[in-house]
Amino acid sequence: MEINLQRMLNDLTTIVRYTRTPHNGCTRFSYSVEDRQARDYLLRQMKKLGLSIKVDGIGNIRAKCGKEIDQPSIMIGSHIDTVENGGKYDGLIGVLTALEIIRVLKEKKITLRRPIELIIFAEEEGSNFGVTMLGSKVLTGKYNGEDLKSIKNGSGNSVYDVAKDFGLTVDLIEQDIIREDEVDAMIELHIEQGAVLENQNKSIGIVQAIAGMKTFKITLEGDSNHAGTTPMDLRQDPLAAAATIIAHIKQVAKTTALPTTVATVGKISCQPNMSNVIPQKVEFFVDVRDVESKGVDLITKELMEKVNAVATEDKLQSEVELIGASDPIKLSSSIVHKIEETASTQGYNYIKMNSGAVHDAAMMTSVADVGMIFIPSMGGKSHSPDEYTKEEDIKWGGDLLLHVVNNLAAKTQEAY
Repeated sequence: MEINLQRMLNDLTTIVRYTRTPHNGCTRFSYSVEDRQARDYLLRQMKKLGLSIKVDGIGNIRAKCGKEIDQPSIMIGSHIDTVENGGKYDGLIGVLTALEIIRVLKEKKITLRRPIELIIFAEEEGSNFGVTMLGSKVLTGKYNGEDLKSIKNGSGNSVYDVAKDFGLTVDLIEQDIIREDEVDAMIELHIEQGAVLENQNKSIGIVQAIAGMKTFKITLEGDSNHAGTTPMDLRQDPLAAAATIIAHIKQVAKTTALPTTVATVGKISCQPNMSNVIPQKVEFFVDVRDVESKGVDLITKELMEKVNAVATEDKLQSEVELIGASDPIKLSSSIVHKIEETASTQGYNYIKMNSGAVHDAAMMTSVADVGMIFIPSMGGKSHSPDEYTKEEDIKWGGDLLLHVVNNLAAKTQEAY
């Protein structure tokens, strides 16, 4: 038993056309015209399969095969939204694999003892509102209606208003919260978004843990002045101070923190941002991640102390604001074992590994046993038009997930 790769690639080709930037990667934000087109296509495929479909108030799509079976479901899926100028595999491959698995099981007339549920999470990337995994957070009761009214995009529109304008029943999200007895296991197939699998010449990564993260906004304010007439010892330069802090955090992450700790400054703004003017104000963001809380805590402590020390020395006003956080997540040992057992039996070329990126699967650990399967990203590229995963690796990952789902959900426990 195997997936029909060509059928799945046909789905991929169709949905990739739904982008706001057709010549520069995929740009398909949740609640956009492109999102609507992708949703409509996928909903048509689900209806052809006779699935029981529900779209909740935040836009998550849940489609169940075996709705008549009074048992918790085996949930598979991912997301279809992208970042600006993103790749065509991130999230979407997990959704299309889930759809294809249901097609195959129906074609093979497999008798189920548990229903299989395809899920498409809304707004995973956070491209609209700066909040990642929004759909899964609402689904698991971590955000309520009042939260959605306070979270806004760059135009000042709230999640609540945008979702409502999209035609969603956002006022009913409290009724959509998933119960612990609804789902037995959730498995998400995803591209790795890194280069570990490629570098180790492996086709499959079995994820054991998902990194926790903290994101800080650092604001430093000094005294803007003429670049040529202000002596060095009289300057209050927030950009030079920011450079000192950023270099320190990089060094701490490389040499002092845990081997799994990473820290990144990927966004910085400077005012007035002129070549011949000492800046007045600088803002930059620090992203800290680790599968161990200790690593995140260590960088956090170093960041606080260094900002305070540098601001004091350079006579700057400073603020450190925590703008986002999630805890490290250990995935279900039983599901990890089931995936590894299946991969070993079938002769898959795999390793066990951690995920440095956050995923909707992490949110689902509060209501179900959760696992993840990674397939390689060539060159480690993701969130980029250069994102690429080989067709044979998609096939490996799809077949592995198919076998795992069959073993978890079918009445006859066969190894294929």
